[in-house]
Amino acid sequence: MRRTASPTSLILLGLGVFLLVLAPMLAWYVQPRAAVNPIDIDTTAVYQGTGAYFDTDEVRTVTGKRITVTQQVRGNVEDSEKSGDAVWDVTTTVDTDKTLPAADPHDSLEFFLNRWVTDRKTNKPVHCCEENPYFEGDAYLKFPFDVHKRSYQWWDNSLGDVITLHYAGKQKVQGYTGLAFTGTVPPTKIGTRLVPGSLVDQPNQSQVLAEEWYSNHGVRLVVDQRTGRVIYAQVGPRRTLRAPGHSYDAVLLLDADKLVFTTATQKSQVKLAKKESGQLRMVGQTLPIGAAVAGFVLAVVGGVLVVRGRRHPQSPDSSGSGLTM
Repeated sequence: MRRTASPTSLILLGLGVFLLVLAPMLAWYVQPRAAVNPIDIDTTAVYQGTGAYFDTDEVRTVTGKRITVTQQVRGNVEDSEKSGDAVWDVTTTVDTDKTLPAADPHDSLEFFLNRWVTDRKTNKPVHCCEENPYFEGDAYLKFPFDVHKRSYQWWDNSLGDVITLHYAGKQKVQGYTGLAFTGTVPPTKIGTRLVPGSLVDQPNQSQVLAEEWYSNHGVRLVVDQRTGRVIYAQVGPRRTLRAPGHSYDAVLLLDADKLVFTTATQKSQVKLAKKESGQLRMVGQTLPIGAAVAGFVLAVVGGVLVVRGRRHPQSPDSSGSGLTM
């Protein structure tokens, strides 16, 4: 009897080997290239809370007012493709009920226009492409991929510097579990502003270069562990003016104990986190494990069939010995 491998056994063996090779490629090659900051991002996050602010119409600080912070992030695809980094243009407005809805963001209580440039893989700042401001740290608009239970350096745009956010356990947001990080900012001088002397208890001077001070009652961010997307944010900004060299606040410009993502923003961020995390999980875990298991089974079955082969009866040898006359 002789043995030959059937086409089916060879196909099963080849497919099994292919899947076994594919599995580590998905986990070690494809998944890292899928975990990158997008360049075509277009999202809006809204914070709301109650606090106090300096009303320029009434020339005094008013309290117990609703404050809304709107942050719009748009990716600049053209500049991103040129640089190879993620170039995001960020517009942030601070509004009161008087300025909402604002036809022009410059009419808001405060208005900031920034450009953030980050390495698409590491989320580290990249200093190019007309970035504004020059920033450092691990996180701002998002955290790096694969967030760990440790402290991170978070860029506080109002402070103009990084603050340390410490890991504070897990927290559910709209039924979805993320990692929480918290920190505070003590009163810090951040600049100067020319104001009437009477505004900062200096009535004998027409104009005074007052000191602007900033602090934060508390920052709390909840982050999707796999993608680094912020699904919940809470900040407590406080900004004041002091006369030059004075140790007390003369004017309260803005004070809010708790500005938080609105429910709509939380739901939107959680929805995106679930989608993005699921995609990375599929490429990095589900498909590699499935491919490895299926590949092993197919390779074993195909190998067994190849070894066993088909049994064929051997035809008689026509040149066998016979009696001749």
